[in-house]
Amino acid sequence: MADKYFNRSEAQQLLPVITRELEQVRRRKQTIDQLEQELAQASARIMMLGGSIPDHEELTKKRAEGLRLTAQLKQAIDRIQATGCVVKDLDEGLVDFPSLLDGQEVYLCWKLGEERIAYWHGLEEGFAGRKPLDESAQEDKSPPDRIN
Repeated sequence: MADKYFNRSEAQQLLPVITRELEQVRRRKQTIDQLEQELAQASARIMMLGGSIPDHEELTKKRAEGLRLTAQLKQAIDRIQATGCVVKDLDEGLVDFPSLLDGQEVYLCWKLGEERIAYWHGLEEGFAGRKPLDESAQEDKSPPDRIN
């Protein structure tokens, strides 16, 4: 059970904030991935050259930068999820909003770049199982924050 259920309008209102945060998170993740690749390449060079002397200061800076960015990334994801939505995939920019549809728990499904929330899927279906929302679905309903 979710702590909060969204109707389409409530989820829509969060999209500008979520979009901004998600774009920043994705940039940080790309930088982290690049740093990790550079560190892995440096490690491979050390192994292949049998004891070559790496630039320890440079490697230390890259590790520290990776740790700093990872902490920022986690904080940004926490801020997004504090709204009640769920970040599903950073690379794709997938975010789900817990909702009730005909009395059943579902996710309103949104992908970075989409102008509005137009899809939903069951809790176990994921992105591949998403279905279009009826235009009138979720608009006027205000589900409770929590079902007991």
